[in-house]
Parts: sequence; structure tokens; C-alpha cells
Amino acid sequence: MISRRELIGGAAALTTAGLAAAQANTPAPTGVVISSHNGLRACARAMEMLKSGADTLDAVIAGVNINEEDPQDHTVGYGGLPNEDGVVELDASVMHGPTRRCGSVASICNVKTPSKVAKAVMTETDHVMIVGDGATRFAREMGFPQVDLLTDDARLAWLVWKKSLRDPTGHTNWSSEVEAGKPFAWLREAFPDADEAKLAWAEYVALHPPTGTINCLGLNSKGEMSGVTTTSGLAWKIPGRIGDSPIIGAGLYVDQEVGGAGSTGRGEENIRVAGAHTIVENMRRGMTPREACLDVLKRISHNFADDRARLALFDIRFYALRRDGQYAGASLWNREKPRFAVNDGGESRLEDCVTLLQV
Repeated sequence: MISRRELIGGAAALTTAGLAAAQANTPAPTGVVISSHNGLRACARAMEMLKSGADTLDAVIAGVNINEEDPQDHTVGYGGLPNEDGVVELDASVMHGPTRRCGSVASICNVKTPSKVAKAVMTETDHVMIVGDGATRFAREMGFPQVDLLTDDARLAWLVWKKSLRDPTGHTNWSSEVEAGKPFAWLREAFPDADEAKLAWAEYVALHPPTGTINCLGLNSKGEMSGVTTTSGLAWKIPGRIGDSPIIGAGLYVDQEVGGAGSTGRGEENIRVAGAHTIVENMRRGMTPREACLDVLKRISHNFADDRARLALFDIRFYALRRDGQYAGASLWNREKPRFAVNDGGESRLEDCVTLLQV
């Protein structure tokens, strides 16, 4: 028989366990916003909107709009580095947790804020993705201003890259490897109006095409969650190339009953493992955000037979936010001290990513 003391003790234990479970599923009073390392301002704006009661998707989109409209962010929106033809093509995706809806655009041109167009696809059509000329035309018909996205700095970098195709090393953009570390002696003569710092930057990005991107995930105090990923894609890409950013389940996935995830970096490798969806499903099975991200990085490594020489040619990072407010950022490599942005109601800050491989 169960004694009265055992019965009372068991009831108390159950009550404690129930309270702990309830607390574990309660986000911070003000919510949580996380983003890639370039999202300090994005997190701050999104949090400000969450505090005012804004919809979670509107909040994270407003956050990344800062990057999309910033000509100094050369991997997102206006000022992004172009494809090999000198055309800036943008990609973006959004997911709205409360309604379980999503939208995306890919290879869209002449619009600074593809994240807003992706939301319009979600709200104004019965489609999920619109690409290329169709996406550009849809944005124009929806009233988005048409602008030239190629800034002077981005044009300079593209011209330097074009000239590098004829340099003595014989490098072409169709190769997966480049010969780095040899300065272009002809740069100053070819571009006399550019200062040394700008030429050095143009030379670097010509030889090391950046992938960039910004992902932002937001959770409010009611447990509602949304996410967005937006990018100008790989610099000097073949026209029409699409990475993971606009692909639901790869560059972004949200199920607010579980959590959300997104990515930046080498999109092709993320597509092969459906990274964001896999992270969310890992969390559904009980993994922490940290464990869920590392598991997907291990899958990517496995695709290369864990060959560090091949893996060294790229990097990729994941960001995960669980419905209880727990979060993590994870990077394939520990190069350049990988970090991600967080705002849980105060000032935005950078936190370290966990890494799978050490240099």
C-alpha cells in the first residue's frame, strides 16, 4: 500500500515536474530574436517591434530590411555583389508560424527588399515560390520600387573580378579553387580613382567570393514565431544560380510548436541535407538547439567522407531557436571566431557559435 506521506510526496513531485515543464515551454517575457553575425541591428529592430506587439513576421522582416537597404552590406540586397554578368540577383524566404504559411522569391532583380516580396507571395498568392523574371514582374505589379541594385563599390569589385579572369594565373570562375595571395599589380593603374583600401577589398572579394546572407528568427512572449532569410547569393555566380536561402526547409524552416532554424554560408551543402528542416525535426525529437545544429553539420561532413581537405574549401553556419527560448549558433569551422547575434529584451549582443571542426 502507498502511505499518506508517499502519496503527498508523489503529488508534490508531480506538481514540481509540471511547473518545470510549463516553465520550459515559456519564452522570455519579451521574447527572443537571433540572427547571423551581421544582424545586431536587425535583432534590435525586431525586438523593438515585438515589444510593441507587432506580428513576429513583420518584426523579423523589418529587422533584415536594415541589411537589405544598406549599400555597405555586400551580401544582402542593395549593394550586393552581382553574378558573373554584373547583375545583382536576390533571394529570400519567409515563414509565419501562427498561420503555418510561407513564401519565397529567387533570382529577383531591381528590388531592394526581397524579403517583403517573399511575404507578398505568401499573402497575395496561392504560391510559395516565384523566381526570375516572374518574381521581378510580380514585385513591380505589387508596387515595389524598381531600382538599380549595383552600387559603385559592387561594380568595382565585379570589374576587378572580370579582369582577374585574364590574369597570368589563368583562373576562371568555372573552377572550384583559386590561387590566392598574389596581388594584382595592375589594379592601381586600371582603377586610378579608387583608394588603396577599396582596391584591397575588391581584390579580396574577387578571389574569395563571399556567400554572406542574413537569417533572423523571432519568438514573442506568446510563443509565436516567424523567420526570414535573405541574400544576394554567391558573388560572381552563374546567372540563375539559387542557393539555400529561398528554399523552405533548407535556408529557413519554422514550426512554432517546436522551433525554427536558418542558415548562412555554402548553400549547396545545406540543400543536400535540408538543414533547417532537419534541425527543427531534431529538436522535435528532444535535441537541444546546439545538438540539433551540430548533428546537421556532421551530416554535411559525412557527405565529404569527413575529408578535412575538401571541407576546408567552404564554411556554413546554422542558427536555431526553440519554442522555450533556448537558442544556438553553430559553424562548420572555427575560422574568424564565428558568432551570431542575440536580443532577449536588452541590447543586441554577439555570442560564440559552437563549432564542429577546428583549424
